[in-house]
Amino acid sequence: MSDAYETTEQHLERILRRALNSFDLPDSTVERLGTALTHSSSLHSSHHSSALHRETYRHTYLLADGTPLTLWELVHSGPRDAQPRHQQHELYDDEADARIAAARLTGGTGDGPVFGQDGPAFGDDVFFGHDGPVFGYDGVFGHDGPQPGLEILDALMAVPPAPLPRTYAPDNSADHARRVLRRAENRDAPGEETALRLRAAFAHHITQVFGRQCQVDGLDARFTLYEHAFLLLDGSETSLWEVEHTATPDGRHMCEVYGDEDAARCAMESRTRIC
Repeated sequence: MSDAYETTEQHLERILRRALNSFDLPDSTVERLGTALTHSSSLHSSHHSSALHRETYRHTYLLADGTPLTLWELVHSGPRDAQPRHQQHELYDDEADARIAAARLTGGTGDGPVFGQDGPAFGDDVFFGHDGPVFGYDGVFGHDGPQPGLEILDALMAVPPAPLPRTYAPDNSADHARRVLRRAENRDAPGEETALRLRAAFAHHITQVFGRQCQVDGLDARFTLYEHAFLLLDGSETSLWEVEHTATPDGRHMCEVYGDEDAARCAMESRTRIC
């Protein structure tokens, strides 16, 4: 993805030129990128199936004011043996927006729970971290493999493990909160009072709390729960709980946002009954 002899200015020009949606980036982001001194690029996640090849790259820039700025580049194409095979590039300045765009490429359902004891199978999402690849879990697994039926309800409402210490990152957090609230499609999403309070957010941290794929009324459905934790200017903390799922009549990808975890988990449980 990067040339060892490419300057940061050349790198930025290249990825902005090839992105289909570069015009969607906020002007403020593009202006800040103009002060980038150096950069680092890495593969963040990868998905390969018979129908789709998709990678997400993280490009982090050190700006002249000493702050970092990250762009998320989504690269996708058809099957490896398809000819001609055209790659398309998209750029996002918000990880959640890149994640939603990636989910929509497959309708949010992927290729089914194919993760086994021998490692990731063709069709898994693979996430790369500092310690190497970490493989996501897309099914409700017991000792004998994925278990359909009532176990999904238990998993949806299960008490999560004790959280790891949270590390907040100052990265235009108030705008991130606004975007999370904006994509909420549920009528009982947090309202204006919450939106007003989150204008004081100056740092945030995103955690995937839950992820499962199951059968709901004979249809594939994927549930993912994210906590968006915010640190406010007064030193207090607050969270938004985002549910992404495809438990809709037409299998469409849908986002719902709640003010507390219990409400989010109850919403997931109710969505196991598609109406």
